[in-house]
Amino acid sequence: MSEHLDKAETAREGIESAGTSRRSFLKGGAAVAGAAVASSMAGTAASGQAESKSQRAPAFVKEHNKKRPNIVFIYTEGQRPDCLSFTGNKILKTPNMDRIAREGVFFNNSFCINALCAPARAATMTGLYSHITGAYGNSDERALPANIPIFTDLLHESGYEVAMVGKVHVPNGTRERYWDYYCGFNGAVTDYYAPEYHEGRKGKMGPSQVHRGKFHNDFPDNPAMDWTGVYADDWFTDKALDWLKEERQSPFFLMLCHQAPHGPFYRPPRYLNAFNGVPIPIPETFDDYKKNWPGKPRAFADAQNKIGTIETWDRARTVEELVKDCYAGFQAVDDNVGRVLDYLESTNQLDDTVVMLSSDHGYFFGEWQCYDKRFMHEPSLRTPGMIRYPKEFQAGTRVDEMIINLDFAPTLLELAGVEAPEAMQGKSLVKLAQKKERTWRKDFLYEYFSYPGNEQVRPHRGVRTERYKYFEYFLDPKEYEMYDLEKDPGELDNLAGKPEYASLQRQLAARVEELRKETGDHTRDAMVSPG
Repeated sequence: MSEHLDKAETAREGIESAGTSRRSFLKGGAAVAGAAVASSMAGTAASGQAESKSQRAPAFVKEHNKKRPNIVFIYTEGQRPDCLSFTGNKILKTPNMDRIAREGVFFNNSFCINALCAPARAATMTGLYSHITGAYGNSDERALPANIPIFTDLLHESGYEVAMVGKVHVPNGTRERYWDYYCGFNGAVTDYYAPEYHEGRKGKMGPSQVHRGKFHNDFPDNPAMDWTGVYADDWFTDKALDWLKEERQSPFFLMLCHQAPHGPFYRPPRYLNAFNGVPIPIPETFDDYKKNWPGKPRAFADAQNKIGTIETWDRARTVEELVKDCYAGFQAVDDNVGRVLDYLESTNQLDDTVVMLSSDHGYFFGEWQCYDKRFMHEPSLRTPGMIRYPKEFQAGTRVDEMIINLDFAPTLLELAGVEAPEAMQGKSLVKLAQKKERTWRKDFLYEYFSYPGNEQVRPHRGVRTERYKYFEYFLDPKEYEMYDLEKDPGELDNLAGKPEYASLQRQLAARVEELRKETGDHTRDAMVSPG
């Protein structure tokens, strides 16, 4: 363990050093979750004279490209796993996302390690915890360091053509990297009917633009009324399909990121009247505010994320409005997922393409009157996780082990025939999905830092095991939550501070500190990040 911690310390210091280059970081390594820290990120020779694997890639690619799969990674926005008809939702219809799950592998317990857009996306792209990358919040002040590679850098270096389309929201994490094709926006949300975006090819990025749809010239006195907008996710999918249709000799990787149903929750025209008259169940804990949120600490009760109480640009006013708008957004996403699947199938590429789908984080639908995410509670923490690739995975497979978004990067690299850096803190899901994995994680670390800022959710960190969850709001006054998820899956009974559970609380608190050390977390408890 001491050797692992020494390497973690070296990695953290290397990242924080202003003069550290990407190559130096690759050579220096980073903390690896669980049990190991490697001294090499991508096999770069210490002397600098031997060629790296990426430098040798062209010869490898020429010989092996035809054997490597295409990859499409569909990354949704704020999607809970119960926002699928596949998982039993009787109101929402998602036949295309269901198809991926039905014809592939569905992970019943998929989680994010930081339930906020930019930190979650940075973790997915790097396979590293927020406390390693420094991507703590949504603002540019906590940008992803340029010296840390994202997994698409490694795919590109190995010979893949790589494209990013749609919502990006990783400061310094995507537009600044190499892309064969890029068409996206780096923010929480863009105008649903006049999306702002950058477009670039072959590593060269164009200026910021706005797509306004069609111009009719019917209102000379009010030109703004002459534009008929195109729903942003539909248009970005158009751009992704245009790129897929281009001729190429190399395998491709496409990451298609939808913004719907992010606030302000605009719907596409085809779903403006969807779900009218359909009753939406109200969570049993919605009225807990009337009793001052029994069992919950003030850090939870005082957060400004309660439906109908906060005046913000993306406010939620009622549970019914919130859920129906989100459902309409997810049905639009599903339409566009279907367009991609249909194209791949019509060109006989579908079974030669890895199709993975997940989301950045979950979302509250009125539990304890909450909306949005950020907290470590299950609605915010859980995400869908599925992968279809019939050459490797049997259709209809269900996996119960806990996976986290740090696992996606090493998984896709392995399927692409690219060695994942040992420094990545996730673990490839390939053997797990094939039912060949003998050992797997029994718990994982969660962290949230973004404070003060939107919604005033206080920073916290914790551990989720297969049965228990414990987390601590680590700024003074310190407060705690702890749940037995086997007996209390709804997280109704906070066990923290109860004498009969004192031993369990001490054990879980100690495990949090162990996980922090194992993953190279040396952040100060006072560290916070605006945004």
